[in-house]
Amino acid sequence: MELLDILKQTLNMGGSDIFIVPGSPVMVKVKGHLESVFPERVMPEDTEKLIHQTYELAKNREMTLLLQDGDDDFSFSLERLCRFRCNAYRQRGTLAAAYRVLTFGLPDPRKLNIPELVIDLATLRNGMVLVTGPAGSGKSTTLACIVDCINQSRSGHIITIEDPIEYLHGHRRSLVSQREVPADAPTFARALRAALRQAPDVIMLGEMRDEETMQTAITAAETGHLLLSSLHTVGAAKTIDRIVDAFPPNQQQQVRIQLSMVLRAVVSQRLVPTLDGGLAPVFEVMTVTSAVQNLIREGKTYQLDNVIYTGSAEQTMLSMDNELLRLCRDKRIARETAILYAVNPDALRKRLPM
Repeated sequence: MELLDILKQTLNMGGSDIFIVPGSPVMVKVKGHLESVFPERVMPEDTEKLIHQTYELAKNREMTLLLQDGDDDFSFSLERLCRFRCNAYRQRGTLAAAYRVLTFGLPDPRKLNIPELVIDLATLRNGMVLVTGPAGSGKSTTLACIVDCINQSRSGHIITIEDPIEYLHGHRRSLVSQREVPADAPTFARALRAALRQAPDVIMLGEMRDEETMQTAITAAETGHLLLSSLHTVGAAKTIDRIVDAFPPNQQQQVRIQLSMVLRAVVSQRLVPTLDGGLAPVFEVMTVTSAVQNLIREGKTYQLDNVIYTGSAEQTMLSMDNELLRLCRDKRIARETAILYAVNPDALRKRLPM
């Protein structure tokens, strides 16, 4: 079994993720469901060979980080076919890997059903925009769409800091510098600090992982840059709480004040299973109004869901529960699915058609 055969078969199947784990056949996720690529199980020596082949495709990538730290993130390309993001890791003393299929071209937000309210965030000139959601929910794709819209619409210097680089942006109306951690910079915080000295107009930070990175990101937004980033949270309230809770108690009120001034929007997204066996993106968008600023400053994040619900009625925001209701009424998702993914399941249950 060769890695190239697995990758090509995955593309033929329309797969989004590949899993190579000893003791199991190589599995591919197709529309949210796992299917085997080939029936035979792979043994530890097979996975080690396949992961060696992965590093060969990545060319200048060494296995040092994987062998020392137990995991490694990187991306690689198949010429004229596709790009892949790989996370190689140790499990039970053996090597395993998970791959994400990436396209060479940039995604079309209309085909992905990304709302205009999200893409319109590209018109912002400063402040912080956060795209949040669970792993695999499409945060990187949404960020790439916003960056591409900026790149096509105005002149400036865009810096992306990612681990690894997923989408390649050409120089269009803007100049785009793409830095990969740890290949081009040892940490997100180090790359972000350096970015502030590289005359950026827009900084896209792949993920805010720790207190140092969050503080530097807030500072970047305070100094007049547009800062785009992501967090593994669901919902605006949890996103605010996650950032504030990353800081020591004696700094948290100051962080709330800073966030209330620099935050422009929080986009939360999830992929939900549809009745036809596929996946549909569902978005919540909280734009930061004066009312939202006051709630953040006063630590009353539990009231944000009500503000979003009111804003969605005025079409200035998007409520995830309203979007789930719409999909259910359009007979795209099951009633049970809408309730499962709802922010307020009890309230949504009363509004859903029987």
